[in-house]
Amino acid sequence: MQNSNIIIRREKEDDYYITESVAREAFWNLYCMGAEEHYIIHKMRKHKDFINEISFVIEIDGIIQGGIFCTHSKIISDKNVCPTITFGPVFISPKYHRQGFGRKLITYAIEKAREQNYYAILVLGFDYHYKPYGFCGGKKYNICMPDGKFYKSLLVLPLFESALEQKNGVAVFSSVFDVNKKDVDDFDKKFPQKEKKVLQCQFEYQKACMSLDEQIY
Repeated sequence: MQNSNIIIRREKEDDYYITESVAREAFWNLYCMGAEEHYIIHKMRKHKDFINEISFVIEIDGIIQGGIFCTHSKIISDKNVCPTITFGPVFISPKYHRQGFGRKLITYAIEKAREQNYYAILVLGFDYHYKPYGFCGGKKYNICMPDGKFYKSLLVLPLFESALEQKNGVAVFSSVFDVNKKDVDDFDKKFPQKEKKVLQCQFEYQKACMSLDEQIY
């Protein structure tokens, strides 16, 4: 990061292909064979749940090297519906991993979400990625997945004190994340061919997604 010129800004239409290319590279063979996230970003921009004002790219020395995209989500209970937002995909070009750029991007987006008076942020991911920003397991707030279970991968960040008082219930994410393989494969033809591989990290991700949160809060 030292001596780098860093700009975090809203994405422009001219940026679309490079943003998708960086996302594709960042996620390739990470969570599945190939990647889906670049297609999700493409689909997200025109989806009703997309929140453009809290979605950003990060430029490093004049070149887009990452991004964070945001959608509407919610917590549903028998008594009410609490509107929330969700970060994802969140990514940094592999050559800039572990240099603090991802932290800058996430911190910036959290502050922008606070400024706009959202209740809370819900994410699905590895807990060690998000706990440094104050995220806790949904179990702490009695927020579960639709099957009624509390998973380590469901993480929640209230954006102000008492934001989630009496807001317990089921986390519901945008339908934009529902994709089928054919659509992904067709979209992927826009990009240079890359080899799809089965890697251990994919099994670790699947295991993490199914791990129950047994922590006592």
